[in-house]
Amino acid sequence: MNTKDAANEPADTEHADISAIERVVAAVERAQRAKDPDAFLALFHPEALWTTARGKVLIGLDAIAEFTRAVLPAATWDGNVTYEPVHIRFLRPDVAAVKVRQVYHSTAGDSEGAPLYVMTRQDDGRWLLHACQNTGVLAE
Repeated sequence: MNTKDAANEPADTEHADISAIERVVAAVERAQRAKDPDAFLALFHPEALWTTARGKVLIGLDAIAEFTRAVLPAATWDGNVTYEPVHIRFLRPDVAAVKVRQVYHSTAGDSEGAPLYVMTRQDDGRWLLHACQNTGVLAE
């Protein structure tokens, strides 16, 4: 994973933040696999923005929760999905842009997404999803 553009190695605190961000992406994967809206929603900032892969814009945790509770438990994929953070760029020490490779595996074939998560570090050290765009990748 390319975590910085600079040639220097990230500082120890940045390593800790990268690990924390990777854990959030792993938690997104677990919540999606389990189709667990509560686990998924726990990862969001209260004032988060979310744009779905189909372009639906959800503003604030209440709107994200309403959509997620209606859609996630009824999702029709077989539950085998992977999320991999492939690029993390710190915009500020407490704000990171995270490019994710998302793959839904099924017997009919894989489909891929390329979400972008803007995450913010909270005063208690937790990283939360703050502004996210879930983009589908079209097969060529």
